[in-house]
Amino acid sequence: MVRIKERYLLVNILYPSDSAQPPKPGLPSHIQLHQPTTDTMTPGSLLRGIKKEVEILYGDYGAGMLNGLQIKYLSLATSTFIIKCSRAMCSMLWSALTFMSRIPNKDGTGKQCIFRVVRVSGTIRKVEEEAIRQSRALIVAAKQEASEAQSSISGITRQTADMQAPAQSHFATVDDSDESMDDADG
Repeated sequence: MVRIKERYLLVNILYPSDSAQPPKPGLPSHIQLHQPTTDTMTPGSLLRGIKKEVEILYGDYGAGMLNGLQIKYLSLATSTFIIKCSRAMCSMLWSALTFMSRIPNKDGTGKQCIFRVVRVSGTIRKVEEEAIRQSRALIVAAKQEASEAQSSISGITRQTADMQAPAQSHFATVDDSDESMDDADG
């Protein structure tokens, strides 16, 4: 008996900033790039969009190779999904995901995005471990960026206060030196 060999792809959905709209000032850039996906995307609509893209790129041959394609995990909050495919179709699927530029929704329209394949593995366990590692790294990076932004804001406040404080203390030292001069003359 021959074992069927499969591959699991961990895919991130990234949302690059739109040049027409300025980036939101309060959000770290990591959060803006890795923002949550809309609720209108379902595993079924995602699968239909991928199948449509494979058919556009590879024609009837690509459409015929799509047996056994499954969405194993879809997180709208982290914009991450795991897809299972046969080993023979892995490179075809990867190229189709690379060429997809919109989120497939129920209504056919979708938001501009980039599908980035992060990890390919023969077992789902390794892909899940990578997804967890990546989520933790994203949280740490976002917290670090937010704390750096907070410290730079407080640093600007401190610099402004320091710029005002030396001027006041300079006058105070001048006043003190004038009094000491008066005492010396006295």
